[in-house]
Amino acid sequence: MLKRFRTDTFNWILIIGLILLIFEMIFFHGGALFQVFFSALFLYIGWKNFHKLWGKILFWIFLISFIFSLFNILAVRFLIVTVLVLWILDYAKKKKEDEFITPTLPGEEVKQGTIIQMEPLFDHTLFEDQKTEETAYGWRDINIHSVFGDKIIDLTNTVLPNDTAVISMRHFMGNIEIYVPYEVEVSIHHSSVFGRAHILGEHHWKLMNKSLFYQTENYGRSFPRVKIITSIFSGDIEVKRI
Repeated sequence: MLKRFRTDTFNWILIIGLILLIFEMIFFHGGALFQVFFSALFLYIGWKNFHKLWGKILFWIFLISFIFSLFNILAVRFLIVTVLVLWILDYAKKKKEDEFITPTLPGEEVKQGTIIQMEPLFDHTLFEDQKTEETAYGWRDINIHSVFGDKIIDLTNTVLPNDTAVISMRHFMGNIEIYVPYEVEVSIHHSSVFGRAHILGEHHWKLMNKSLFYQTENYGRSFPRVKIITSIFSGDIEVKRI
């Protein structure tokens, strides 16, 4: 369904949703938003301790609380109604198109070259810890966003290309650990609202809405090298050589 609508349509939906969110924060004091954040926090704590009985109880209680509080947000209700309307419009348009099938004549399609779909190392997740394999694995650049959980990337178990490998991560809450071999040059651009950073021996014990940028001395003229771009709302990052 999504591919049948223009990007501008979704941009306007997001803009209207953002306006409704701001409206709710101003005139309703963000009560529902606070409840969502509070429920999400204890939902994460319960999920991290799910192997214990109290963790299971905490998880299921605040999962229900999170869902109900989410539906109390005006912007979420608007998005749900909009998705339903778009689905109905898409279904009606598809039924109409099925009545008129346009044949494709030989030579009309232009070959764009051969491409291969690769399986990513990490995928987008909501509540999940992720780590690279402990045995040897093939390298693929990482570009993800996630909500809760810890991310561990060990570059010593793979062979980086003789080029620039890229790790790009946008994360809401949790920790990021990246282990880099000594022969690999590194560039790190990290931003955090709350958290700490330990980057190749440099320690920042209190980050408050701050960005950091480091790179090794020979990064600009040596390969292999890895470019790390991370953004965390609340959490720690550690980049070290092993």
